[in-house]
Amino acid sequence: MIPAIDAHHHIWRQADLPWLNGPNEPRIFGDYTPIKRDYPIDEFRADLEGHGVAGSVYVQANWPPGKAVEESRWVQSVADASGWPNAIVGFADFHAGDADQTLKALADIPRVRGVRQQLHWHENELCRFQPRPDVMNDASWRRGFAHMRTHGLMFELQVFASQMEDAARLAADFPETTMVLQHCGMPEDTSQAGMSAWRDGMKRLADQPNVMNKLSGLGTFIRRNDPAFIAEIVPETVEIFGAGRCIYGSNFPIEKLWTGYGPLIGAFRQALAGFSEADQRRMLHDNAVRVYAPEGIGEG
Repeated sequence: MIPAIDAHHHIWRQADLPWLNGPNEPRIFGDYTPIKRDYPIDEFRADLEGHGVAGSVYVQANWPPGKAVEESRWVQSVADASGWPNAIVGFADFHAGDADQTLKALADIPRVRGVRQQLHWHENELCRFQPRPDVMNDASWRRGFAHMRTHGLMFELQVFASQMEDAARLAADFPETTMVLQHCGMPEDTSQAGMSAWRDGMKRLADQPNVMNKLSGLGTFIRRNDPAFIAEIVPETVEIFGAGRCIYGSNFPIEKLWTGYGPLIGAFRQALAGFSEADQRRMLHDNAVRVYAPEGIGEG
């Protein structure tokens, strides 16, 4: 079995996250009642046991405003105690006046490698996270984002097809900042027109050499693990970006709402089976090592 690094997962204490307390909020992934509880690192490691996962990357989970550094410090404490996760992607609000100080504090945390600020906007409010689709074009936002280069951090880019032209411009304007597109560009509209717009946007992003792609989150909109859908989207995504620029992630425990870890990673492994063993290893393991430099994970 080719070893994998799960480059997109969460852990949490329910008490830290307002969206996991009280009434459900509108979310892309629908009713999330089953995960409104603690999801500790021990449970995550039990979920992936026996499936060839050698390490992992934590991605921010929307702690309350002002607690971005506290979130990453807590995850670091978990890693210090357990050895997992092996790298951390934290949060920073680039509109905030203290973005530079936040990024510096994050960069001082040993396992922090980057930042995600979810930029996705959609006409359907269930799929909307930002108030506008073009937040990344704001001069104040970009001033905050410019500090990423100073602190050597990468950026997790989360947008829909309709935002990809702006996202490609962002990547072109900040060529020294590595960006990783989330969830294969979130192909939520599978109509002929929707997929055409997705392909056009993906090609725009792939034209920027600092943009990579994360093979993850494909159950989010259909709310099930569908190996046929994964087998359709993944090879086309790899064709656009190339095997050297694709990384695997589970999006657990969000995807745990509808599937177990084994069937999920099995569907991705099957979708990649037509590629050479060397390319499969790049996408499942080596590219994540190169981008996230996860502690405790070697090149072998």
